Amino acid sequence: MIRVNLLGVERKTKKAKAIAFDFGQTAMVGGSLILIATVLGVGWWFWSLRGESLRVDAEIVAAQQEAARLAPLLVEVQQFEQQRTMLQQRVALIEQLRSGQSIPVQLLDHVSRSVPEMLWLTSMVQEANQVTIEGRATTLIALSDFVGNLAGSPLLQKPIEIVNSLVQPAGGTGALATPELIQFSVRAQISTPPGAAEPAGRGARGAPAGGRAGAPR
Repeated sequence: MIRVNLLGVERKTKKAKAIAFDFGQTAMVGGSLILIATVLGVGWWFWSLRGESLRVDAEIVAAQQEAARLAPLLVEVQQFEQQRTMLQQRVALIEQLRSGQSIPVQLLDHVSRSVPEMLWLTSMVQEANQVTIEGRATTLIALSDFVGNLAGSPLLQKPIEIVNSLVQPAGGTGALATPELIQFSVRAQISTPPGAAEPAGRGARGAPAGGRAGAPR
């Protein structure tokens, strides 16, 4: 009698199926792990970008708030610098004019006391008994006050004549901004007391204390 062993064939078939099943399961698990890792990586990258965006937005808001807080201080500093410059120019012009011999000291004192705020002089010229004053002002009111102050002394004859006035538009931006200015020229006659000699000939022109001498009128 012939005996055929079929158990060995069945075992080999089961073993081959088991190997194929294990390989497919491993591939599926590996693919799942790769997918999960990819999702986690994309999520972490998105979270990082969102955090960076929020940080940048917060810095922008803080910078804008700081700029808004400093804006009034910058305006005050600019105004202070302008006033200081005007005062320095006024003092320099007075000192330069005092060194001249042709313009009476009393007239220089009167002119210096007549200068209001937001106005400064650039030159002062005397020819015979006529004096011409040039300068700049930030407002027409300051110019009007200056003319009125000049007329308040018997040293000068009335009326005080405004020869010309030219508006110079504002320019620049930010810290370099300059306000609108009014360039003017004023002419007056010096009063001569009875029996007194007229002022000597042509007087010296004071060196400009601000702006530019001989600016276009």
